[in-house]
Amino acid sequence: MKLHITPTAGLNLFTAYGDDYVAVNHEKHQSSLIVLPDRLLAAWTSANVGSLQESDMQALLGLGVEVVLLGTGKRLRFPAPALMRPFAPAGIGLEVMDLQAACRTYNILASEGRKVAAALLFD
Repeated sequence: MKLHITPTAGLNLFTAYGDDYVAVNHEKHQSSLIVLPDRLLAAWTSANVGSLQESDMQALLGLGVEVVLLGTGKRLRFPAPALMRPFAPAGIGLEVMDLQAACRTYNILASEGRKVAAALLFD
């Protein structure tokens, strides 16, 4: 078996998280944001899961990624089905999970070189 070291230098990765914050490359964030391997989009929305709008989700569709991890805060909550519907025809996976699971999953996928975005909402 051949093992390869995956270079992660220069990637945005989660280095810590808690109930009310995440740290990306050791920089703390406490409001909604979108994290991509090569950039951060701070203040993505002021909404929570129940108040997400179509415009919030349209921003995710235009990121040029193959999968979006929607972190919904302290617990798993799904947005309205109509908001999730456009992702499948666009060929983009949308995975909904709690914020901490989204951080862990993002780090794995980004380290593998996948085109991934973590869109995080805080309670």
